[in-house]
Amino acid sequence: MPDLDPDHARAGSFGVIAIVGDGRVGRSMAAALRAVGAEVRGPLGRGDTADDADLVLLAVPDAEIAAAAALVAPGPFVGHFSGASTLEPLAPHEAFSIHPLMTVAGADASFDGVPAAVAGSTPRALAAARALADVLGMAPFEVADADRAAYHAAASIASNFLVTLEWFAEDLAATAGVRREVFAPLVRATVENWQADGVAALTGPIARGDDETVARQRAAVRERLPERAQLFDALVAATRELAATRTSTVARGSSPAVGETSW
Repeated sequence: MPDLDPDHARAGSFGVIAIVGDGRVGRSMAAALRAVGAEVRGPLGRGDTADDADLVLLAVPDAEIAAAAALVAPGPFVGHFSGASTLEPLAPHEAFSIHPLMTVAGADASFDGVPAAVAGSTPRALAAARALADVLGMAPFEVADADRAAYHAAASIASNFLVTLEWFAEDLAATAGVRREVFAPLVRATVENWQADGVAALTGPIARGDDETVARQRAAVRERLPERAQLFDALVAATRELAATRTSTVARGSSPAVGETSW
């Protein structure tokens, strides 16, 4: 197995890379590695033993990682792309994981600039994960196995739950004859402000302590989407807690959110 130094990694230094799993992740990773000059076999079908490879990447569903790893003879580095799985399913291989923090829509996905969670069962395996991320232009950061579930839950909250919230907003807006597209600039600006300022990005009636407006909003939700009233109440409670945190943060000298809104 090659020793891979993230500071000097080149595509050719990986040797032969075998990719097992002919789905979107496997195809996009194979294309991206070939584009930077790596010698790639695959994507191979599930059940392939990836003989004679120096590094094996398992682009298979989480539940199939252990079975796929068991088919690989000892010797090469073996890695997976799962965000939720630890390195345990890859034992006894010298193992690593690399999870691009993105959605992969097709085989032409670009990994350039994408943050990627990495882990390794040995220092060499961790170096291999970092080197692979670096050669693809990703920005690797380490997440230990013990923190894997919390990390993946955070990713789900940041991405999946955001869509759930926008679905709620879309359905409520539809009762007023308003299309979801009009909210897109607001959502984008909110995300950009949160990226820049964290909790200080919170604006709106709860942050201002405008309980009368919140009460009117709640009444509208209960009237038009009664099945979502409990969700609205839970969000109000959580946002009030966040507003209190924001207030104490600003009181300690942090800057308030830029662009305070009147809505």
